[in-house]
Amino acid sequence: MQIVTIDGRPVRYVESGDPGGAPLVLVHAFPVGVGMFDPQRGAFPGRRIIAPALPGFDGSAPLAAPSVDAYARHVIGLLDALRIDRAVLGGVSLGGYVLFGVLRQAAARVAGIMLADTRSAADTGEARAGRIRMLGVLRDKGVPAVAADMLPKLLGETSRRRQPGLAQSVTRTIEGQTAEGIAAAIEVLMSRPDSTPLLRRLAVPALVVVGAEDGLTTPGEMERMASQVPGAQFVSVPGAGHLSNLENPPAFNQAVAQWLGLLHWT
Repeated sequence: MQIVTIDGRPVRYVESGDPGGAPLVLVHAFPVGVGMFDPQRGAFPGRRIIAPALPGFDGSAPLAAPSVDAYARHVIGLLDALRIDRAVLGGVSLGGYVLFGVLRQAAARVAGIMLADTRSAADTGEARAGRIRMLGVLRDKGVPAVAADMLPKLLGETSRRRQPGLAQSVTRTIEGQTAEGIAAAIEVLMSRPDSTPLLRRLAVPALVVVGAEDGLTTPGEMERMASQVPGAQFVSVPGAGHLSNLENPPAFNQAVAQWLGLLHWT
């Protein structure tokens, strides 16, 4: 983990790949951290891969006024600090919501966008009720209870059956986060705006990826979202749920590598 100071606040991130390569910035899901991108760190030769820890995750402090657009400013600030004018951005779940925030604030900084296991719409009333219930679980039983509640939703049935080590690793990763950081992120999830109007206005190459067993952002929902993005590629990752990049890295990485190979970006 590396640290850079932005506006007096330490920002944590992981960097790998070719330091002189075209930058690929990967934004993590809830409620895990940058470790979820370990299978991608060496997967794209010639690329400079940067994975920022969102505020409140991986030992970083939560924001005083958390919002999805504040998370987006966090990512933009890291690009500024690293002197990156434009980058291809990728986000999984919460990371995708953050990328919509980047598009609202700094679309010119985005050379291409990969949206994985995410959605453009705001929370429904039912989803908000679930978030409020999770805040109660967090308050009453702590982070381990959140991990136990989330795990069956994050991993597909195939992964839970065939990869017990992955389930244990994801559980440890969630349990390594702080209650304050998770609570702030839940508030961010509940308050995020509807980003659907951005889809048809996307003027950069786009890749939409979903785990074939994702029950949170289903393949059907994500294919419909992809259909609204001009020229978007859509890929379903077999044997994977909501954390498709972790559950089936070979298929996920192949899809992303092929898409990156079609881009002309610096």
